[in-house]
Amino acid sequence: MGSPKAVLRASDGRPFVARIAAVLLEGGAADVVVVTGLHHALIAEALADAGMDHRVRLARNPDPSRGQLSSLWVGMDAVMDTSPQAMLMTLVDVPAISPATVRAVIDAWQATRAPIVRPAIGDRHGHPVLFDRAVFEELRAASLEAGAKGVVHAHLDAVVDVPMHDEGALIDIDTPEDYRRATGVSAPDVRTSP
Repeated sequence: MGSPKAVLRASDGRPFVARIAAVLLEGGAADVVVVTGLHHALIAEALADAGMDHRVRLARNPDPSRGQLSSLWVGMDAVMDTSPQAMLMTLVDVPAISPATVRAVIDAWQATRAPIVRPAIGDRHGHPVLFDRAVFEELRAASLEAGAKGVVHAHLDAVVDVPMHDEGALIDIDTPEDYRRATGVSAPDVRTSP
């Protein structure tokens, strides 16, 4: 991508990480933890520049090469001091989620207390995904290879899919072409060091 995804600019001009954090808070998340890796300082700077540094907490994954589940574990460790009843998780390369989607996922969990709640458009599932406290230990015990998907598949009969029309919950930006389609501009040609 030429730049860490977290600091790429969303269509509203904010870095992905700052936009996502603001949307989670606006949608009803009580606490936001941003899990960083190699580009910790750059992400912290992007959050500060966007005025979000006082609204979120940072937790650094010492070895992000272990995969997404290892970052989820770091995030879980960071929130355990608050004894959460549930935890929302989203990826930095899904920057177009909306506050309404976040709120709908939280509302569906509050109404059902399902182990896992996620937005859905037809048979496609998006972010953020909410994990009830009942599956926290399963997430901790999951293999790094299977990741959180193994836990989701183990509970498919109890997963609540929240029907919606928010394509932003599904837009995953993995390539410069994805970025161009989502924002209308080319990905920056900026090389950063860890």
